[in-house]
Amino acid sequence: MAKNNIAVPEAKDALERFKMEAASEVGVNLKQGYNGDLTSKQAGSIGGQMVKKMIESYENGLK
Repeated sequence: MAKNNIAVPEAKDALERFKMEAASEVGVNLKQGYNGDLTSKQAGSIGGQMVKKMIESYENGLK
């Protein structure tokens, strides 16, 4: 079974804040810790929002 490993462990807190911010933006209430009760749609919307924000940040850095 594959395990997700953070390439930069020092970034873990920032990634968690980023995830919570993205979840709030799409209207999904996350709690600290395990969120296994989320639907696939909710989890996907959080991940999609995170990717969208990362792309926007990258594109803004190119200007």
